[in-house]
Amino acid sequence: MQKDEKARKSILTVRQAKLKAANYCAYQERSQQEMRDKLYAWGLHTPEVEQLIAELILENFLNEERFALAYVSGKFNIKGWGRLKIKQGLQHKRISSRLIKDALLTIEEDVYIEKLRSIIQKKGETITEKDIHKRRYRLAQYAMVKGYENELIFDILNNNDL
Repeated sequence: MQKDEKARKSILTVRQAKLKAANYCAYQERSQQEMRDKLYAWGLHTPEVEQLIAELILENFLNEERFALAYVSGKFNIKGWGRLKIKQGLQHKRISSRLIKDALLTIEEDVYIEKLRSIIQKKGETITEKDIHKRRYRLAQYAMVKGYENELIFDILNNNDL
């Protein structure tokens, strides 16, 4: 019976869930999918979840466009991710293609290239490989994992002594 009691305690009423969801969204931008997953985890069912999502949108706690812009800004400026990795992350959060495209356009091209150049240069300082081909390969792999485009990576690698 203890297991049943514990399960019952974890299920929130709709009112409790709304208050908790509002706080959850106020703390940090959230996508609708993140909120949906959280509401299901709190023990709510589909009609209640969709109703709460609609209410949170109306009360401006949830805003997909605002979330996409914050996500792009944070992942690019703080984590140094490239457009490909950011796009993949937003797709995983089920953000629409139009919003992803618009949010990615907020990254200025010259800032983007300079960030990539900086990432490659910093990584180059940590690589002890002497063979120039292996060194460039490792730098390119690192930048690709960070989500940068191959053409930009190889432009920078070919035009600089890294």
